[in-house]
Amino acid sequence: MSLLEAQVHPESTALLVVDMQNDFCAEGGYLHRERGYNVGFAPALADRIQGLVDVARTAGMPVVWIRSVYDFKYLNEPYRVKRRDEGCCLEGTWGVEFFRLQPEPGEPIVTKHHYSAFFETDLHAQLQSLGVKTLVVTGVATNVCVDSTLREGFFRGYYIVVPEDCVNSNSKAGHEGALATVRNNIGIVCPSEDIIQILTAPR
Repeated sequence: MSLLEAQVHPESTALLVVDMQNDFCAEGGYLHRERGYNVGFAPALADRIQGLVDVARTAGMPVVWIRSVYDFKYLNEPYRVKRRDEGCCLEGTWGVEFFRLQPEPGEPIVTKHHYSAFFETDLHAQLQSLGVKTLVVTGVATNVCVDSTLREGFFRGYYIVVPEDCVNSNSKAGHEGALATVRNNIGIVCPSEDIIQILTAPR
């Protein structure tokens, strides 16, 4: 049995979908509009994540949706200074909505106001109530919110698995660096197909 097979079981694994939102992924969203970032990778990324979500649902594995809400009233002073006067993922706007993907009724949605999905949220409590031991982390950006979330998950005692084709960033160097850190120090990096094969294998 491989290490991946030993760690990924539907009854003790959760699939996290991090920040797949219009402001981060869509043309006309905040990163594209205000910073000129290339978000051309996002539609194909969403399709690959959807494939993994579909398999996870069929296998009975929890899918947990993480979204950012960055209204200034939620941000600390250093973060407000960094954001300047730019509005990203604001409540009630198109930008905060999910990009090409949608939770099903009953699937947890965790709203965060910082990069890590664990910081000042109930994510850990929800995962513990589900008996989760392993996190399969997908979404954007590999080197920012995905990285912050998987690191804190690791610190809290979860096994970490990152399907390398289900995370991405406008920064190639940041993306590759974050994956290298996971490989060397934190968990498993693998193609999503390896996870799909485990979840669809006869039991």
